[in-house]
Formats: sequence, structure tokens, C-alpha cells
Amino acid sequence: MLTRRHFVITASALFSAPVARGQTEGEESALPPADTDASEAVVETPVEAPRPKSNPANWPRWDAQVTPAGYDPATSNPWGIPSRFLPRRVDANPGLVPGDIHVDAIARYLYHVQADGTAMRYGVAIAKGNLYEPGTYRVGRKAKWPVWTPTAAMIKRDPHLYKQHENGMNGGPRNPLGSRAFYLYEGNRDTYLRIHGSPYPKSIGGRASSGCVRMVMAHIIDLYPNVSTGVTAHLHPPEDYVTAAS
Repeated sequence: MLTRRHFVITASALFSAPVARGQTEGEESALPPADTDASEAVVETPVEAPRPKSNPANWPRWDAQVTPAGYDPATSNPWGIPSRFLPRRVDANPGLVPGDIHVDAIARYLYHVQADGTAMRYGVAIAKGNLYEPGTYRVGRKAKWPVWTPTAAMIKRDPHLYKQHENGMNGGPRNPLGSRAFYLYEGNRDTYLRIHGSPYPKSIGGRASSGCVRMVMAHIIDLYPNVSTGVTAHLHPPEDYVTAAS
């Protein structure tokens, strides 16, 4: 299997034009004062932060909140993104596996291959700088309105953005993973890379994330029921990767 840094096949020729629309360390072992009976000493138990949650009862309301009234995937665009990033059905080259996902990091498109030789195409944003990791992954899990916890690397890199969320963030329209998420795995290992909805739709078409692939929340709501766990997600190299390898 190709690894993330050895994936050198680009996606530029895979698809054609559209065809239709508390407690500090060591405190627990501290001794009581010399004049205190050890049997009377009080040992404080650290209080765990509450785990982030996402209440399924809220999901229909949140879906409606992020989906435009009278939504038509091919034409609705209250976000003001370039029209080429709206969902389109396009022809796919022969030989591609139905159900698989391909992310063209150069054109900023995600393709979901169909059994009839077409693909649904969506606009995406990819990661900033060298945080984008091309490779071949497995969709090991998917979730509606997921919770989110920044990784230790994210907190170290940008503490002013992520330290406040180190204990996690509840699901909802302001959550960075948005309305839906596909969790990318290598074998049985979670890579912490995601394809997910984003509360920042104007980032679509650019480089914006800390490693993930972003989509408009209404778009990934449409895509979500059509993607099965276990399918392959191909994250093709971005332009600077291709240039460096040429």
C-alpha cells in the first residue's frame, strides 16, 4: 500500500468536465504536616473534565441550520464560493473503484466514484503548508455532528487557537468538524486525518486546515449516506509536492 509520503500519482487526469448538474503532579503523594494525624489527612481526588458530547436530538435542527432554504446542491450558494466548487456529476475514467473517494489537491476537488462510470464532485479545502499528507487511506469510521479534540501537536503548534479546547468540544454548528466526518485510517491505526464539514465555507478552494480535508457542511450532509466505511480514500499530492518531485 502506498504511504502518505510516497504517493506520487496525481489526480489531474482522472475525471472529465461536468456532464450534468486541578491537581498538580505529585500532590497525591504529599505527606500531611508533622502535627497532623495521618488518618485524618484529606486526599483530594482530581476531577476529570467532562467528556465532549453530541446530542442526537439536536441533529435535525442543526442540519436545517446549515442547509439553505430551498436547497439545490447545483445552484444554492449563500456562502459565495466559486461556482465550480458546487456539487456536479462528472464522467470518471474507466477502472476506478465505485465507492472510493479521490481528493484532487491541486484543483481542490473531492470525487466520489459511482457504479455507472460517473463521479460526484465537490469543492474542498486542504491543509496548510506541509500539514497535508497525501496517501491512500481507509474510511474507518464516519460520524454525524462529531465531537472534536485537538491533537497535542495542534496545541503545541498553535496554543492560542487550541489550548482552550484541549478537553474537547461538543458537536454542533460551531465545531470545527462540522456536520459530518469521515475518519481516515491506515490499517487499524487512526491517522487523525478527517474529511469533514466546516463552519468556514469561504475557505473552500484554499489551504486552511491543520491536516484535514474540508467541505461545505450542506455538501457533506448529501455525500455522507452514500459513503460506506471500509472504502478507500485517495489523497493525491498537492501542487508543491508534484513540483518538488518533478
